[in-house]
Formats: sequence, structure tokens, C-alpha cells
Amino acid sequence: MLIREATEEDWPAMWAFMRGIVEAGDTYSYDRDLTEEACRELWLVPEPGRAFVAVDEDGKVLGTSKVARNQGGGGAHVANGSYMVDPAHHGRGAGRALGAHSLEWARSAGFRAMQFNAVVSTNTRAVALWQALGFEIIATLPGGFEHPEQGFVDLHIMYQRL
Repeated sequence: MLIREATEEDWPAMWAFMRGIVEAGDTYSYDRDLTEEACRELWLVPEPGRAFVAVDEDGKVLGTSKVARNQGGGGAHVANGSYMVDPAHHGRGAGRALGAHSLEWARSAGFRAMQFNAVVSTNTRAVALWQALGFEIIATLPGGFEHPEQGFVDLHIMYQRL
């Protein structure tokens, strides 16, 4: 598996699986009817941020991540990361590889920490993965996310010092 910077040419393959994840509304605090153009603007972040893709040996996009400043000004030293893996490729290590890569990239870019603002508590695979990669839950917003099937569930803020 190779992780590289995402390009505009990767976007159709990324959107092919991102659309379903967004529309499902069970892991991201995005509007479920988010348009392709709006999602592209959210994901293909301007510098100093970056978007990445994990691709297999044939060049097929397995998943994607983005890393950007969590806040501007005095908070610009804290990165924020977001990740989506094609459900057809779950279990192949793309999420873990993208997570580890984003941490290394953020360190090399001079960020001092990484924060995830909204990890849905029912997304237990993601919570476990981020904890395995060294993140800790520093706060939980009770009922902070309206899950389409489970109703109001908790939302975690996760953090790792770099």
C-alpha cells in the first residue's frame, strides 16, 4: 500500500465511496445531502493542509485522509485529521496506515498536536484505532451527535501530543 498526496485526478475515485459515507450520516458531522463540490472543498484543503490517498499496488484508491490546522491564529499549531476508507476495502489496514501517515506528516510539518473534534462514539472501530495510535479521549459531549438509527449518541474529542 502506498500513501501519497491526493490529486484532482483522484477525486472521482474518492467521491465514489465518500458519497455513501456522507449520505449514511452515521460517522461524520456533515450534512447528509452535501454536494460533491462542497465535499471537495472541505476535503482537498489548501496549504498548509494536505489531502492524501492510500492506494493498492494497482493504483486503486482504498481510502483518504486530510490534515489541516484545527484552528487559526494561536491554535494553528494543532492539526486536525479526517479519514474515510472505502467500505469495500475495510480490514486491509488503510485506516491505520492513513492515521500513522498523518501523524508523521503533521510532526514533520511542525504541528505540536493533533485533535479530532467529532469522533462518534458508536464508531467503535475508529475509536479503537485512534486509541491504538496513541490518541486519548479528552472530552465527551453527551448526545452530541444525532445518529440516523441510534438517536442521540455521544461525540468524543480525541487528542494526541506530537
